[in-house]
Amino acid sequence: MNKYIFALGYFDGVHLGHQALLKKCRELAQGQKWGAVTFIGHPDALIKGIRPCLINRSEDRDRLLYSFGTEMLVRLPFDEKLMNTPWDSFLDMLVKDYGAAGFVCGSDFRFGAQGAGTAEQMMQYCDSRGLRCAVVPQQMLDGQRISSTCIRALLQQGDVEKANRLLGHCHTLFGVVEQGKQLGRTIGIPTANIPYSGDLVELPYGVYECRVTVEGHCYKAITNVGKCPTVSGQKLTVESHLLGFDGELYGKTVQVEFLRFLRKEQKFENLQALQNQIAQDIKSIL
Repeated sequence: MNKYIFALGYFDGVHLGHQALLKKCRELAQGQKWGAVTFIGHPDALIKGIRPCLINRSEDRDRLLYSFGTEMLVRLPFDEKLMNTPWDSFLDMLVKDYGAAGFVCGSDFRFGAQGAGTAEQMMQYCDSRGLRCAVVPQQMLDGQRISSTCIRALLQQGDVEKANRLLGHCHTLFGVVEQGKQLGRTIGIPTANIPYSGDLVELPYGVYECRVTVEGHCYKAITNVGKCPTVSGQKLTVESHLLGFDGELYGKTVQVEFLRFLRKEQKFENLQALQNQIAQDIKSIL
């Protein structure tokens, strides 16, 4: 069995604090394999009975973790059994079943039944067994504590630019392009429509400057998040108009990166008025 140094956490957003864990994990591995241990289902849903809106879907969080060099991902369902597992038994399981040769966690990380496991106990556990370990202090930026909770709040306020600074990358959504009403085509502004998962933090409805990647090619884009009131839309969608793109996108996976908020979503009197406003939106990002 391969041996791994594992970073421990939920990693929602894979923000700068998480990236510090991954960096320390890579350093501690010293050429050995390294990876991350994360959970399927947010722990708060069981522990507190609260299901927080997330920055990323689990599969998109995995994409981000791999993009930062993670070599191995252990995804553990956070169920009653795991919630009630003593903290040392949890570490024992990772050593026995996944080849853990050491651990990295944040200074405020709690794990095991009733959150009894602490960073200090993890270090004592590793010291007594000859395993490598490191504890990463709380990360700050411009006097701001970096946390998924803070980033979620910023996204809910539409402050994408500040959220991106704390993330250390652009807020990103992935999705498979669906067929919409195709009204964009009728006004010469076709859009790539992807669904907005109900599990995610809901951005304020409006138009954003974005960057959209499809099949390895990146395009500037304007993206509407909302229900398209001008055409009596009902479903919450993410609709991106890719500048300079000419082709078919249906059924393809796209990556939408949010750069900045441009304006609130609004209902226009007619399609011509909508077309005129979109032309202004496009000019604002060129």
